[in-house]
Amino acid sequence: MSSTPDPQHTMRWVKSTYSGGDGGQCIEWAPDHAHATGEFLIRDSKNPRGPHLTLTREGFTRLVELARLHG
Repeated sequence: MSSTPDPQHTMRWVKSTYSGGDGGQCIEWAPDHAHATGEFLIRDSKNPRGPHLTLTREGFTRLVELARLHG
């Protein structure tokens, strides 16, 4: 019996360039997953085993715009 890999832990996650450099407020996203599926997964880097958000391309674009304005 084989188990299905947990994508939260097996995929490559990248820290956002808009996250603060103080190690506090960092988010990560999974670019390979986004490229393969069109789903943009976002998680809190302080809690990598916690929940994640799934955004559309448009939602991700708006999140990046928000970070640019208020980052």
